[in-house]
Amino acid sequence: MSGLPSDQDASGRLLGSEERDLLESVIKSGVLNSTRGRFVAELESRLGELLDGACVVACSSGTAAVHTALAALDPEPGSEVITSAVTDFGAVAPLLWQGCIPVFADVDPRTLNVTPASVEDRISPRTCAIVVTHLLGNPADVPGIATVARAHGIPVVEDCSQAYGATLDSRPVGTLADIACFSLQQTKHITTGEGGFVSTRVGALGDRIHQFVNKARNYADPEPEHHFLAMNYRMTELQGAVGVAQLAKLTEVVSRRRSLAGRLTAALEGHEGLSTATVLRNSASHSFWRFPVHVDSGTVPGGMQALARALKAAGVPCAAGYQRPAFEWRAIKEQRTFGTSRYPFTLAHPQAVDYAPHRFKGTHEGLRNVVVLPWNECYTEAHVERIGAVLSAVHGELTGHGEGMARRE
Repeated sequence: MSGLPSDQDASGRLLGSEERDLLESVIKSGVLNSTRGRFVAELESRLGELLDGACVVACSSGTAAVHTALAALDPEPGSEVITSAVTDFGAVAPLLWQGCIPVFADVDPRTLNVTPASVEDRISPRTCAIVVTHLLGNPADVPGIATVARAHGIPVVEDCSQAYGATLDSRPVGTLADIACFSLQQTKHITTGEGGFVSTRVGALGDRIHQFVNKARNYADPEPEHHFLAMNYRMTELQGAVGVAQLAKLTEVVSRRRSLAGRLTAALEGHEGLSTATVLRNSASHSFWRFPVHVDSGTVPGGMQALARALKAAGVPCAAGYQRPAFEWRAIKEQRTFGTSRYPFTLAHPQAVDYAPHRFKGTHEGLRNVVVLPWNECYTEAHVERIGAVLSAVHGELTGHGEGMARRE
């Protein structure tokens, strides 16, 4: 099988004349910097409306968004930030840059998200924040985690980079906690190539977020000053223009992804040992940044590795697992940070950096039993039907049921 649309190029991205026309207007204006232009401000305003009136500040990447969110909380060096053991490095590196210790919470093996219980188990007197990742488009239990956090006076940050349009209890992700972070990187539901934004409805945090992205300088002041240590994480007007055009397509993007995912989910019903995305509860809606297939190795010989190999051989791209647990990355495991200092890990107490397998049972189970399929809004029903047919055939071959791969063209 070949020719599937890819979000790595135009075949899997809804990019067209709308983006081109707005980009042309930016070039004609000669104003490419957001401090003087209009498109970044317009994007921030429209995103704020989408997120129930939040203050939104655009920035240069999803990684910058997480860094900005944490910097807005102004933690002391050596503070601990609880985050998911299954996440992207871009959601962990900012914690270290801000002098904090990442403390990884275990995940539920089916949703691959942290839970209120797993987060509460990692809270210590040093905990200054909790970063909750909505993995693959599946909303995590932020309300439950927020209840735990409030009891300890700890702020919660949502990482929504993979979950545009996902909802929980009729509320969109990004409105469930104190601060939310989004990415606009190439593969996300909408994209500006690189880029991101931070949102909050806490006024004081909004001011600090805006300043951190702008080198702690308020350009509206009569005599602008740099008020604290901060970065230049500004988005350009070129990115802002693309973002405005892309945002108009978000509803269609999420709708198509959901509809197509529903077709593949239906096609896999009845295949013993295979199951698809599990959401937290009926009031949750997945937005399918990627499409997970959970594999029971007791039923499907060879488990996820055998399924992934057979799918790739049949031309269906996929990944066996999502990626390694975050605590197994070299930068974390070997504490490769600033020179040979190992800072800020040198400030950590032993339990914060205890990655013993028994503390991450859900993480290890979930990652050794999931095959992750690429997904985008440019798939057609025919693409999805063919993927389903290949999955069915591969399943039959591995389990000895049905006609196996004999049906594959």
